[in-house]
Amino acid sequence: MKNKNASLTVIFFTVFIDLMGFGILIPILPTFADKILHITEFQIGVIVAIFSLIQFIFNPVLGKLSDQVGRRPIIMITLFITGISYLMFSFANSFWILFLSRLIAGFGGSNIGVAQAYIADITEKSDRSKGMGLIGAAFGLGFTFGPLIGGIVSGYGYEYVGFLSAGFSFMAILFAFFFLPESLKKREKVEKRKLQLINIAEIKNILRLPTIGLLIILFFIIIFSIANIYGTFALLGYKVYNFTDKQNGYLFGISGLVGALIQGYAIRKYSAKFSDRNLILYGGFFMMIGLALLPYGRNFLDASIIVSVLSVGTGILQPTILSMISKYSPDNQQGEILGVNQSISALGRVLGPLWGGFAFEYIGFEFPFLTGAFFTLVTFGIAFFFLKNLKGENV
Repeated sequence: MKNKNASLTVIFFTVFIDLMGFGILIPILPTFADKILHITEFQIGVIVAIFSLIQFIFNPVLGKLSDQVGRRPIIMITLFITGISYLMFSFANSFWILFLSRLIAGFGGSNIGVAQAYIADITEKSDRSKGMGLIGAAFGLGFTFGPLIGGIVSGYGYEYVGFLSAGFSFMAILFAFFFLPESLKKREKVEKRKLQLINIAEIKNILRLPTIGLLIILFFIIIFSIANIYGTFALLGYKVYNFTDKQNGYLFGISGLVGALIQGYAIRKYSAKFSDRNLILYGGFFMMIGLALLPYGRNFLDASIIVSVLSVGTGILQPTILSMISKYSPDNQQGEILGVNQSISALGRVLGPLWGGFAFEYIGFEFPFLTGAFFTLVTFGIAFFFLKNLKGENV
């Protein structure tokens, strides 16, 4: 048990350091593209979407590869690639260089399914929600401190934001090299199947699994709903609320802090008291309200409160659904199924920013947020009518 707790701590800090670098870039990327490169809102959506498109392609590949060669080497290699992408961002002076930097970053960011599989390796199914919540907390804290740092550092020059992000990725590599043990002890027994970039037949087979398929679709809708604001949230602050990069960074920091508290504390405490279905219903309600109200705040205080409500919802939903997918997955397919789930959710992160950027520019700044609220309502309905029939642990 002591070794498992130590491994959980190490994977937490590895993901946290990595996501700190990612979080530094998040609040300033849209404003950098708008103010410095002078590209449109829809092009910003494309920049955000290419990151997730590459994740869609490579998440299942890396997940399956980690079933064969282990989690640790995949995590370390992708951290290095991520660091290189941040260095490219520092020298971006055109749409296409920025596009290429985010494309490469997407490949490096395709390690999240592997990190989730690492958690699955070292936790019992009864503790899976707590483990996934720990990864969520690492995300939340990375998005708390990263945007705050990014907003401040951007005042000295956007290139320094990229240098700092790269530094955190390379720091995560060193941390993983010295402290992260391999979690997959029986990889030699995993059947070594041919790796394909997009194995449609395999994805279909996984989606046909009654429980897992429904949960993956549910997770896709959640991610699409929130992804509508990935490229437009900072633009909303900059163009509608007249916030500075620093204030946008504070908002992202608030979002990350609330998410970390929910996923690192509340989920760990209440997952045993509430059924997974009820947690999804509560999370869906908060997320829907937050998205619907976000474009209608009047000032920084309003925006902070609304962002907090939204973060409570996403903080409940994501680890809960992920833990359910893991619970229903065979042990020798954890990396594969979680990789496919990350790939499908990455598709939501592709479609969401594309629609969000298009809607912001051509329909109205409110529509990316209202679209997300509507589809979250759909998620609420699916959970209410279909998840009550699932038979399984803590459902």
